[in-house]
Amino acid sequence: MSISHAPPTQRSGISPVSKDEESSLDLQPLVPASARRARVPRWLRRTMGPVLLLLLWQLLSATGVLPSDVLASPGRIAEVGRELVADGSLPSAMGTSLRRVAAGLVFGTVVGTGLALVSGLFRIGEDLVDAPVQMLRTVPFVGLIPLFIIWFGIGETPKIAIITLGVTFPLYLNVYAGIRGVDAQLIEAGESLGLSRWGLVRHVVLPGALPGALTGLRYSLGIAWLALVFAEQVNADSGIGFLMVQARDFLRTDVIVVCLIVYAFLGLLADFIVRSLERLLLQWRPTFTGR
Repeated sequence: MSISHAPPTQRSGISPVSKDEESSLDLQPLVPASARRARVPRWLRRTMGPVLLLLLWQLLSATGVLPSDVLASPGRIAEVGRELVADGSLPSAMGTSLRRVAAGLVFGTVVGTGLALVSGLFRIGEDLVDAPVQMLRTVPFVGLIPLFIIWFGIGETPKIAIITLGVTFPLYLNVYAGIRGVDAQLIEAGESLGLSRWGLVRHVVLPGALPGALTGLRYSLGIAWLALVFAEQVNADSGIGFLMVQARDFLRTDVIVVCLIVYAFLGLLADFIVRSLERLLLQWRPTFTGR
């Protein structure tokens, strides 16, 4: 029996490719479909929605569909905003409101995180703390304003107390859920490595609860600005909410809209800071970023 020693390409009927032909072949890099679709810069896509809404608003105001006594035009609002900045009333109100939110956020973070640690790390703490907190969080904090005025007077204390109360409960719920959501196998692995109780808390439990805590912080910031709106409209003589009350008394919808825009941008700035903090502290956790 004779055995053929011809190359495989010749036996199969496929002509071999020379080295010159191989070098002439262009290798095309593989590009994800999502990257090929992203022809428009993302920052431009994110601004298209607000810009289109602003153009529609201006069009409705210019054609008279949206009367100025109902809602001022964007041009009028921009002019009023410049006037408020020029006379110093808006920067002063922003500074006062920021101080109130900062104080309420600090107190609420300390109280909410402390209660969540006690309730999440210790069973006896859960038995003593969780039920009262769950009862209090169902009470609308706005309804407590009259009590706070009776208890603390009409100064800064009731305003900061309202913001503190609004911040406490979202942080408590998210930090508590983050602690109790840590994988039990990670706890067992830490114990098998000889970690002490404090070592487990420091190296396993707290890092595992950090994503939930940052989510709670983002939610708490939104509640803080909402609480500030209510707090500054009750017996206030300064702040953005005070400007809104004055504008309401004089039927100045343009000033009201300027104050609402300031609230929105301050809230967006605070959310951007927390999201940047998330990217910094959670680099170890790969997540899906969309397609």
